[in-house]
Amino acid sequence: MHLKILLPSHIFADKTGVKRIVAETREGSFGLLPNRLDCVAAITAGILVYETPSEGEVYVALDEGVLVKTGANVSISVRRAMGGANLSQLRQAVEQEFSQLNAQEKEVRSVMAKLETGFLRQFASFQHD
Repeated sequence: MHLKILLPSHIFADKTGVKRIVAETREGSFGLLPNRLDCVAAITAGILVYETPSEGEVYVALDEGVLVKTGANVSISVRRAMGGANLSQLRQAVEQEFSQLNAQEKEVRSVMAKLETGFLRQFASFQHD
């Protein structure tokens, strides 16, 4: 199979000769082999595993995204991805990185909510005048 992991800014991985892929969805983990039927799946944050003859098993931490399999091509589009050889080190790095980003996202959402509320108040006051 030909695997591409796409991020918003660049291609994270572009691998050929992939023998198998294991991804996580809300319903649980599922595997892809070369002869599996085409499919589309919503990926949840978790660990993706793929295997190639040259590299063996490779672990990649993924954020939420979409997986599309068409023929021998598998494309995964996610917001963030992080690779690592050692699964325990990858898990620790993911917990630190993603928790820090989640805190930043919460702060941005809070600021956006305040801006939206202020805008709506001003808009409502214009309509009453």
